[in-house]
Parts: sequence; C-alpha cells; structure tokens
Amino acid sequence: MIYRHLLPLVALLLIRSEITLGGNILVVPGDYSHWHNMRVIVDELVARNHSVTVLGHTASPSINYTQKENFKYIVFKINMEQQDAQNMWQNFIIAWMNKTVTGIRTLMVFWNMMSEFDHYFEAACEGMLLNQELIASLRESHFDVLLYDPILPCSNLLAETLGLPKLVSIRLSLAYSMERLCGQLPAPPSYVPTVATQGHLTDHMDFIERLENVLLYVAHTAIFKLHMIFMFDKYYTRVMGKPTTLCDTMGKADIWLIRTYWDFEYPRPFLPNFKFVGGLHCKPAKPLPKEMEEFVQSSGDDGIVVFSLGSMVKNLTKERANTIAAALGQIPQKVLWRYTGEKPDTLAPNTRLYDWIPQNDLLGHPKTKAFITHGGTNGLYEAIYHGVPMVGIPLFADQPDNLLHMKTKGAAVMLEYNKMQTKDLKDALTEVINNPSYKESMMRLSRIHHDQPMKPLDQAVFWIEFVMRNKGAKHLRVAAHDLTWYQYYCLDVAAFLLSIVALVTFIFVKSCAWLFRKCCRRTSAKSKKE
Repeated sequence: MIYRHLLPLVALLLIRSEITLGGNILVVPGDYSHWHNMRVIVDELVARNHSVTVLGHTASPSINYTQKENFKYIVFKINMEQQDAQNMWQNFIIAWMNKTVTGIRTLMVFWNMMSEFDHYFEAACEGMLLNQELIASLRESHFDVLLYDPILPCSNLLAETLGLPKLVSIRLSLAYSMERLCGQLPAPPSYVPTVATQGHLTDHMDFIERLENVLLYVAHTAIFKLHMIFMFDKYYTRVMGKPTTLCDTMGKADIWLIRTYWDFEYPRPFLPNFKFVGGLHCKPAKPLPKEMEEFVQSSGDDGIVVFSLGSMVKNLTKERANTIAAALGQIPQKVLWRYTGEKPDTLAPNTRLYDWIPQNDLLGHPKTKAFITHGGTNGLYEAIYHGVPMVGIPLFADQPDNLLHMKTKGAAVMLEYNKMQTKDLKDALTEVINNPSYKESMMRLSRIHHDQPMKPLDQAVFWIEFVMRNKGAKHLRVAAHDLTWYQYYCLDVAAFLLSIVALVTFIFVKSCAWLFRKCCRRTSAKSKKE
C-alpha cells in the first residue's frame, strides 16, 4: 500500500531531467536577417515552455507585428514613419554599393546617411526609454532575462533600466570594435586581422600587412570612440542621470552569443562569456514547391545555381542586372534568382526570377552546384551546413570580411560588384562548379560545422537558461572591465619598472663617476709627492 503512494514520486524523480521551469524572457531584436536569426531562438524558447515577449517599434521595416504568433509582441511608437526607416536602410545600402562616388560627394553621402541614423537612434531610444507607461509595464512583467541585438539602439540601456541580466546576439561590429573595446575581447594585431570594407588581411600576415593591420586597428578604434561619444554617450548620460557610455552598458552583458564558429573563424583568443552559435538557424532541407521542383529537375545532370543578394537589396541598376543576367545565360545550369527589380533585358531561358525563394531548402537540394551570394552570415552558414561552394559578390558592412574568410578557406571565389563584368561572373561560376577543390573545401567546413558536442541552437538556448537559473553569469566576466586602459596594457607597471631601471642606472653612473674622480685625485696627489 505504501509503495503505491510512492510510485508517483519515483516516476517524478525519474523524469525530473525532462522538466523545465518556464522563464519569462524579453527579446529586443534587430531587423531583416537579424530578426530571422533571432526568430529561430524565440521559437525554440517557446517550444521549451518559456514565455517570450518581443519588444519592437512602429517603424520596423521588416517585422510584422500584426501577425499572430505563439509569443507576445509589445510595440512602442517612435517619432519616425516606417517608410522613412525603410528609406534610411536603402540609402545605407546604396551608399555602400555605389563605390563609383568619390571625393567630396562620398563625404556628403555618408554624412547624410549618418544624420539619418542619428535621427533613427534618437527616435528609437526616446520611444523606448522615455515612455514611462512602457517601462512600468515591462517592470510589472517581471522578466528574468533580456536577449537583444545591439543593432537596435539603447536596447542594452533598457536592461540597465529594468535591472535585468542580459545576453547580446552579435556577428560583427565595426572592425570587432564593440567586442574588443566593450567586451574586452583580446585581439593581438599580429595574427587577428581587423575588418576593412575591401578586406584582404588573413591570420597569416607579412610585415607590411601587420603594419597595415595595426594602423587599421588604431583608425577603427578612434572612429568607434568618436562615434560613440558624439552619437550615444551623451544620450546615455542624459537618460541615466550620470556619466554613462555605450561600452559601460555593453560590457555588462553576461553572455555574448557570437553568430559564427571555428568552421568560419580564424583561430584567435576568446573569453569564457563569448559563446559560438553560428548556423543556429540551419536545418535539413524540406521538399520544394511543385513548380520549383519541376524546374530544378529539368536541369538534368548540370544541376542548378541559387542566387540571392539578401532581403535588404530590393533591386539593382539596369546596367548591373543586365551584366549579371547575361553571365547566367552562358552557363549550362538552371538558375533560381531572388530578384524583385525590373526584368533584365538579357535574361536567358535558363534563369527564373522569384520574389522569394526557400533558400535553405534549395541549398540542401542534391542538384545545387553553387550559390551566388552577397556574403550575409545567415546565407553563408546555410551554404556551409549543406556543403555548397560559393561565388561571393559582397556589397556592404561585414560581407567582404565574411567572403574573404571563405575564399581563404578555399570554398569561394570573390568578385567586386561594381567592377564585375559578364565574363568575370561566368568564369567564376565555371571555376567553382567544375573545379572539385571548392566542393571539397566546403564539405570539409561542413563536417567541422556538424562535428560539435551540442547543436548551435541548443547552445544558444542553454546559455539563456543558464543566465536565468543563475541570475546572470558575472563569474565569466573578466576583470579587464574594471581596469583603465593603461592598467590593461600594464603601462603603469612598465613605467614603474623603467623608473627603477633609470634610478639604478643613475646611481650606478653617479657612483662610477664619483669613484673615478676619487681615483684620479689620489693618482694626481701621488704623482705630485713623487
């Protein structure tokens, strides 16, 4: 009889590892591909019985807050229209892509672009932090943790205001500046290359390249600090009512979820609170829509090429579109091109245009031979996951650096968007498809990606739950955050030791001089006596 009452308890103990206590998580995502990446984490957290609230603003150009979801949306109003936000991002892309603009015009374009971003940042920050009703509502919700993407300004300051432990999801800030200067991530310039818009530095550098790398680090550090001072720090100080900088708040992040892995990264030092989750959105391919599958199968043994320049690039100039379409028409493969602009005049029968394509499913299709990409991290990892070699056409931001990594590892050919001619693209595709070394290199990276003790998505969710269970992860935060710049580089120690050496040298020289004079006087006196 007693045993019968004990049975439920025994069963409970046996399944205790399967029981998870649902947490209350606040998520502040970025837009476009950043939201696509964060959305995968949100869905997995919901599937694991967590309550998730996604916080966004009314001007978001890519998140549909009216769509019914299995999580909750909270949307705050900002002093900016959605169309203005979309135009801002499009102007940003155009400014990066239009490399033919030079001199004073370049400065004017980028000055206007930064002015637009300044307005956006201020509008988003004020809409979030000065909305007392919103802040009160968020406090009453008693969240356990904040997961945010730093592309949305002031999201880290929201965690400070609410007193929440926080995790930041990031791929790459300007030349790793946010990770280096705010996260205290070590970056020896002798073998950790910085990021330039037309990257060419790898982890193996000769003297000239190391010199260039050091100068780039200095320049990027100066630009980052000035940018923070004039755009963020003054606002952070005003909101908090005390001297506060962006790096102060970013540096307090408990965990940094880095959207890469060693299949992509060059070997380099990392800190215990930096965790790799690259490719967390990747998954096995699903069947294609019927019409698309029929087109793919019609390619025969030649196979297909998948082409996408990402969700932010809506259209190309007519001249560029015709150049690309002409090249695609000269290869035997069928091409599926995600493109929303005007139909190119040179479009060939082997190429079909789509407003949207199931990119992951296409890259996982056995007939896919190559992937033409702008080098966004999400698409890059889908290619690694499925082992598809790439032709890279980087456009802006971190894309040149991403594709340089893949080129260095033998899995991609890179082309310059503005200088690329029809023959260049056709030759690049022919090389990647017909030279087996590219496929072999990509399959090697794919094996490395899959050979992990824990899947990237499980890794991300584990650390979110870890921070919730432990009310933070301060024990993983290095003491470098508490040091000044001269203490970090031990310049005070070096100055002290140099002072000691200088003092000892001074005493030694003075002693020798004194002994020399004394000996000279004795010798002189002895000579006079004789």
